Amino acid sequence: MKEIINRLKQDKVGLVGVIGVALVIFIGFIGPFLSPHDPTEMYKSHTLEGPSAAHWFGTDEFGRDIFSRVIEGAKVSLYVGLISVGIGATLGFVFGLVSGFFQGWVDHLIMRIMDILFAFPDILLALTIVAVLGPNLRNTMIAIGIVFTPVFTRTVRAAVISVKEMEFITSAAAIGVKTHKVILRHVSPNILAPFIVQITLALSGAILTEAALSFLGLGIQPPDPSWGSMLNASRQYMEIAPWIAIFPALFIIVTIFCFNLLGDSLRDLLDPKLKS
Repeated sequence: MKEIINRLKQDKVGLVGVIGVALVIFIGFIGPFLSPHDPTEMYKSHTLEGPSAAHWFGTDEFGRDIFSRVIEGAKVSLYVGLISVGIGATLGFVFGLVSGFFQGWVDHLIMRIMDILFAFPDILLALTIVAVLGPNLRNTMIAIGIVFTPVFTRTVRAAVISVKEMEFITSAAAIGVKTHKVILRHVSPNILAPFIVQITLALSGAILTEAALSFLGLGIQPPDPSWGSMLNASRQYMEIAPWIAIFPALFIIVTIFCFNLLGDSLRDLLDPKLKS
């Protein structure tokens, strides 16, 4: 960890990613307590007002404060991203570990299921799951978690296959160490690097998928604010009140950009082939 921190300090791109992600997390979890207005409160006498001292990002068609709604939307996006990626990462880690270590018919069965899931475009698979389960916050997180499970499964499986052939693994098995101890003590810690990088990259994808589902009306339901639903509602007013679309879109772009920067930097830092 000390080596990673020291190398990260020298990586300007990585530092930008770390600072950006830290700011997004701060805004998401601390910002709502500092919000100047209730994100769902309507001020009918202040509809479609431009940015001002009273409403920094302006107001929407119902007179709701866009700044407060954007901040609340950040909390929702981070919450959905963390939970959904947690679901996908947990399932993918277990499936990938079992598939890569035991191989044989177990490997074929798990990977054929993952291939079926991979056959669907991410947004189409998420839309199908949400349409079946119903549009709400919980089902959105489940759908996104399932969408990202195949990616984690393949990442972990590839890492396990490369690690299990190493001498210390074969030596542990040769001296009679039980299989579950080999997996937990020797294999699992040595496949964490690509797994952590994949988590970071998946967070940006999960946030974007949640925004897309909300934009289509199958994600977070009104009146709860979501960046995607805010963009959907802004379509009718973009010509007369462009700020309604600009600020949610800007936050989506910046958030995904920062997570991708952090993920790329972590990949470079954790890849032993790139270490000097």
